[in-house]
Amino acid sequence: MNQQRSPHSNWSPDSWRRFPALQQPVYGDPVELESVLKRLRRLPPLVTSWEIEDLKAGLVAVSKGHAFLLQAGDCSESLEDCETRAIVRNLKVLIQFSFVLIHGSMKRVIRLGRMAGQYAKPRTDDTETRDGVTLPVYRGDNVNRSGFTESDRRPDPNLLMRGYERAAMTLNFVRSLVGGGFADLHHPEYWELDFPTDSQRARDYREMVQSITRSMQFMEAVQGANFRDSHGVTVYTSHEGLHLGYEESQTRSVPRREGYYNLGTHLPWIGMRTSQIDGAHVEYFRGIRNPVGVKVGPGLRPEELIALVSRLNPENEPGRLTLIHRFGSAGIREGLLPLIEVVQRNRLNVVWSCDPMHGNTFVASNGIKTRRFDDVFAELVGAFDVHAGMGSILGGVHLELTGDNVTECVGGSSQVGEVDLTRAYKSAVDPRLNYDQAMELAFLIAERMQNNREK
Repeated sequence: MNQQRSPHSNWSPDSWRRFPALQQPVYGDPVELESVLKRLRRLPPLVTSWEIEDLKAGLVAVSKGHAFLLQAGDCSESLEDCETRAIVRNLKVLIQFSFVLIHGSMKRVIRLGRMAGQYAKPRTDDTETRDGVTLPVYRGDNVNRSGFTESDRRPDPNLLMRGYERAAMTLNFVRSLVGGGFADLHHPEYWELDFPTDSQRARDYREMVQSITRSMQFMEAVQGANFRDSHGVTVYTSHEGLHLGYEESQTRSVPRREGYYNLGTHLPWIGMRTSQIDGAHVEYFRGIRNPVGVKVGPGLRPEELIALVSRLNPENEPGRLTLIHRFGSAGIREGLLPLIEVVQRNRLNVVWSCDPMHGNTFVASNGIKTRRFDDVFAELVGAFDVHAGMGSILGGVHLELTGDNVTECVGGSSQVGEVDLTRAYKSAVDPRLNYDQAMELAFLIAERMQNNREK
């Protein structure tokens, strides 16, 4: 590998190997793993440094309150779901959600999908036991398979290659859609879902789009011109940069730019389980030129946050670092306030985003992992209130949702109950909002942002 040094001292794409690395799979054949990684290093990048820098500029606008970040998508992508219908549905709900936010806030929305690479997941335990049989835990389709057999759960390095290929296919298809008129406001029928829903929020959405379309047609008639720039949108990609060998294989130097970029995604993030200041993930992330995110939550002391931010963004570069806070609805107000205080006191440039999903997970009476819609919204309300009270800016939301008609989270206007969880629970790891729940949340957030704008 080219050992050109980045502007960050004592850093190279493989310097993380000298640090403790948590949540990494244990492969039976390290030689086979290195062979796969060597092949991945030679393959073309999935994204470009120009796109990455454009996203960073957008995040600067988010940090100033001029734009809003919508980061949303699958909990854990499946290699088998790399097919037309699944990709289109998830893209449709992302675009619809973003248009609701734009309509309510009158701000630009930065669309950042949890897609084209979200194939690895951290887990609480290394093993799983069923009926007296203990096997390695499922860690995402980049690592092993969800089926409960010894062969399914054995980490397979060849899955990294399949994950790269599926990410490339997904990204190519998404780019073709959004660049070719898929999100054209002249044709909202392009991004209507293909299953019927008659919820109040779905009706509100259709009325909103009709209003926007009529307004555009009126202005075009008055001006005698077509709003050509309304035919496309930009969608960026993100995933948790968990598998460090894979992330290293996608890390490249580029002509006429300093340092290294992870060209496997636009924005990788660090989860709470791997955010140790002296850990391998922080070491890897501190050196790449991408904008990066890090999850923060209960148990993180203010002084630890300062050390983490200083490590990941030593030059205090605007748009570089997004702090994704996740405290749960009961802990958001008490937990978030001291973190905002210390960031403000030290004049640190960060983007604040709220993940109202992961702090609100619980196990239902039937043993199924789920989340309550009311808890998700309550954490968002708490986050908006705390930031507003501190004179800070809540710049975005981080959500797990899908365009599929699933029953994984309970509550919302669709009235999914615990008894419904077995009806259409498709996620292999964590529960996601379904379409109706996602649109209801979009309108609730937009209404909150509109109220703030009108004050």
